[in-house]
Amino acid sequence: MYVVISNNYYTSKYNINTNKIIGTVSSLKIDGNKVSIVVIGKEKVVVNYYLKNIKEIKKFKKYKLGCKLEIKGIIIKPKDNTNFCLFNYRKYLLSKKIYYIMNASNIKLIDNNPNPFYIIKNYLINRINKISSSNYLKTFILGDNSEIDNKVLDSYQINGISHLFAVSGMHITIFSSVLLLILRKVIKNKKLIFIIISLFLIFYMFITGLSPSIIRATLFFILININNIYKLKIKTINLLLIILSLSLIINPYNIYNNGFLFSYIISLYLIQFNTIISVHKKYFIKLLITSFISSIVSIPVMINSYGSINIISFIYNLFYVPYVSFILFPVSLITFICPLFDNLLKILTNILETTSLFLTNIKCFIVILKHISFIIVIAYYLLITIILIMIKKKKYYYVVLIVMLLFIHTNYNNIISNINITVLDVGQGDSIIILLPHDKNILIDTGGKADYKKEEWMTRKKEYSVAINIIIPSLKMRGIKKLNYLILSHGDYDHMGEAINLVNNFKVEKVIFNCGEFNDLEQELIKVLDKKHIKYYSCIKELNIDKNKLYFLQTKEYDNENDNSNVIYTELNGYKFMFMGDASKITENEILDKYNLPDIDVLKVGHHGSKTSSSKEFIDEIEPKYSVISVGKNNRYGHPNKEVLGNLNNSKIYRTDQDGSIMFKIKNNKLRIETCSP
Repeated sequence: MYVVISNNYYTSKYNINTNKIIGTVSSLKIDGNKVSIVVIGKEKVVVNYYLKNIKEIKKFKKYKLGCKLEIKGIIIKPKDNTNFCLFNYRKYLLSKKIYYIMNASNIKLIDNNPNPFYIIKNYLINRINKISSSNYLKTFILGDNSEIDNKVLDSYQINGISHLFAVSGMHITIFSSVLLLILRKVIKNKKLIFIIISLFLIFYMFITGLSPSIIRATLFFILININNIYKLKIKTINLLLIILSLSLIINPYNIYNNGFLFSYIISLYLIQFNTIISVHKKYFIKLLITSFISSIVSIPVMINSYGSINIISFIYNLFYVPYVSFILFPVSLITFICPLFDNLLKILTNILETTSLFLTNIKCFIVILKHISFIIVIAYYLLITIILIMIKKKKYYYVVLIVMLLFIHTNYNNIISNINITVLDVGQGDSIIILLPHDKNILIDTGGKADYKKEEWMTRKKEYSVAINIIIPSLKMRGIKKLNYLILSHGDYDHMGEAINLVNNFKVEKVIFNCGEFNDLEQELIKVLDKKHIKYYSCIKELNIDKNKLYFLQTKEYDNENDNSNVIYTELNGYKFMFMGDASKITENEILDKYNLPDIDVLKVGHHGSKTSSSKEFIDEIEPKYSVISVGKNNRYGHPNKEVLGNLNNSKIYRTDQDGSIMFKIKNNKLRIETCSP
């Protein structure tokens, strides 16, 4: 997550020319018309297959874990993230030792008779699926939370309680305690009891998919007991460090797995500062201190993973830890054994979900924090360690240091005077973040959602949203808490299709529309703006933000959205920027006739590089030094047009389909350009 590991560390047994894989199914999920399968052949491979009709759903639902498939298709390497600081799918897969993805064209069943291991896992899944509370049974027993509603899962993460739904130490403690209680009644040999429990936990570790937290908890249990039985007198912290070292030797890419980071960082600090907890006898005081330590040591990982923290999550855990550990999880096990308790489990999970969703509405405790560099991460942990050492010495006032650091961090954008303009990679669409001094923020356009024909049988758990998955995380990673202005260049879907999702999930103060009549999409947005009491304007001529001005050059009304596009010119610290929306050659000619334009430093090229825009006359007049084309990879429109690329030949061209998002930083009156190439 924070460090760079050589790409040559792991050599795949497949290569880019592989077109056929034979492997065993270790997981299979159907979401809408997409089937995602992890198969184990020569190594693990993620297989994606798109269903053609409803009959194919029935076929795939008959496949069992452990069955053998022959898969034909095109194999590709997963790409890095194309937007700065966001989730990196390639590194995530590498943490699971998955090097390739196969886009399958044909999948054939070879053998549907799994081995005993998969027979047991299939039995567990089939038994759980017959119970209506299967979503939580799968979460607590198998470590699979994919069937829990996404809003609920998000609420758990926001409230800082998502750790309770990972298979980890809680499961190991309960399972080992129950087994110990049973085995002691029939077996007197302590070593034999330990071996039986260890074998069960190792088997359970494989059943739950070898997550970092369950591996740590299982191996830690085994080493602790070996240490005690044979009186090796190895310090507990050293045992954990042995497991950590082995995990990183086996797969250094584990460092990119959040579950791995949370599991080991929290465990290391809890062990090292256990005396702070153990001196207290009361359960809730111990729990409060444990939750506090866990929360503060998670801060750097939370910042760089989610862009925000909940500063009172350790208070929430005072309720949720005992509720889940002593009530919900045990009732889940009882319900698995005896489904008659299913209604009770439903009531308990409803309480959990309702309270968690309610708490997410308390926004004042959620702090948005800018993404931090590796050096700042180290600084955070040095400070956290000092604070805990001082607390150990009963100098509790040192806690104020972390409060001060968080205060400075959350106000970082108010302190600096840098200017940052980022053209996001949103596929075939536009979205541009402008971060100005004194924490003034503008977003031009929101992009749109994928355009595909959806049939009734394609029931998806969650539709993809550019606003939720790209724009809002990008804003948070820059430490942006609110948008002063959302400027919509025009009413086409690829420019404002995500506007409603954005204003529903992020604070927006004002919205600016282009000239011309409001189309259906704009009218739908206006209904939401009215409901939320968000001010909006249209067809303005200029916008003043502190000492910076944005000039809207297109104020004439045409009979189509593209020609009505807002065309924005601004000069920031002496550098001239121009954002063309989807303005056509007609608009360009009108602007040339009306204004005496200077040479432009950075041009956001009109209409994704379409031949309808960026005429030679216009480009020759403004002579852009850098040109940015926001365009989807392999888009169906053939953008950008070759003639347009020729017109822009004298400028340095950046394209989101090739370069990912493009960032222009102005610091000390110097312009620096960075890309997030896939």
